[in-house]
Amino acid sequence: MPIIDVTLIEGRPAERKAALIRELTDAAERVLGVPRASIRVLLRELPAENWGVGGETKASTRG
Repeated sequence: MPIIDVTLIEGRPAERKAALIRELTDAAERVLGVPRASIRVLLRELPAENWGVGGETKASTRG
């Protein structure tokens, strides 16, 4: 059972997250040759203030 674990900064619309889950499932099914029902996709969303790049939070570098 493949588990695909994705971590994102929060704030994307539900439709985009659903599309990402579909596309990742499609890719795993095609490349790994496993049944769709066995594929799990986990989306973990973090607030921008909990995401750091280059010593700065993403919240402090937005806008």
